[in-house]
Amino acid sequence: MPLSPGESVPQVTATTQDGDRITVDFQAPTVLFFYPEDGSPGCATEASQFQAELPAYREAGVAVYGISTDDVDAHATFAKRQDLAYDLLADPDGNVAEAFAVDLTDGRATRTTFVCARGQVCGLYEGVRPDGHARNVLVDILDVGLVTVD
Repeated sequence: MPLSPGESVPQVTATTQDGDRITVDFQAPTVLFFYPEDGSPGCATEASQFQAELPAYREAGVAVYGISTDDVDAHATFAKRQDLAYDLLADPDGNVAEAFAVDLTDGRATRTTFVCARGQVCGLYEGVRPDGHARNVLVDILDVGLVTVD
C-alpha cells in the first residue's frame, strides 16, 4: 500500500534525464508521478498533459516530477520526444518506488501520483487513468486546497 496522506515523505535523490543528480524538496508543494514506461502510449499521454499544465503548476508554485524505473538514456529520449520542461527521475533499481511503497510489476512502477508539501503526503492517486489526470490533480491543488501554496 503506497504512502498515505499525512505520512512523511522519504528523501529522494535521483538522476534526471539530463544526468544531473538532484534531491527533491518535498517541503515545497510537489507532484511526483510514477509511471510504468517511457514511450508507451499511456505514459506519453500522461507526460504530455503534465507538460501542457506545467505553466499553471509553476504559477501556483508547485514543482512537477515524473519517475519510472527506466534509465537516464531512456528518459532523455522520452523527454526530448515529448518536449518536456520538467525533470524525469530515473529509478532503475526501484529504490524510490520502494520508499513510497509503490507496487512494481515486472520491474515497472504502478501508475501512482503523490502530492506532497511540508515533508508530508497531501494527496494520493492510485490506478491513475493518464488522460485528464494532470488537470484533475491541478484542480485538486487549486480548487480543493490539497496543499497550501504560499
